[in-house]
Amino acid sequence: MAQLKAGDKAPSFDLEDQAGKKVALTDYKGKKLLLYFYPKADTPGCTKQACSIRDSKAVLAKAGVAYVGISPDAPAMQKKFDDNHSLSFPLLADEDHAVADAYGAWGEKSMYGKKYDGIIRSSFLIDENGKLLGVWYAVKPEDTVPKAMETLK
Repeated sequence: MAQLKAGDKAPSFDLEDQAGKKVALTDYKGKKLLLYFYPKADTPGCTKQACSIRDSKAVLAKAGVAYVGISPDAPAMQKKFDDNHSLSFPLLADEDHAVADAYGAWGEKSMYGKKYDGIIRSSFLIDENGKLLGVWYAVKPEDTVPKAMETLK
């Protein structure tokens, strides 16, 4: 799928979180949502990204922004990741990467000269009506929150 841009309608989702609860985009109607895709739970970059979001809880709350992470990991792996780092926010399991596809966050990657398909670390700021305010593909883990906050200024 082609990459999304600010102004586009956010693709819907309905996925299971680390506690086995279904979480949908419609759950956030009337709220801003920082949605981010990460490649694999409990890896260094993904841990850095998740912990930076956890540590920005007060700033995000003050701005009226909820936040959700999505990866292809199973709910049990998401739970372990949450438990290991006291994340305490929804981590959704997109095991067939259908939601990542819809957001343009699944595609060809390269490591050590080998090409493979996987998550392109991306983040999306969604407004109260489901429109994209900001879109960042290949975002650095530490830039997820600052880019969203800059967009809200």
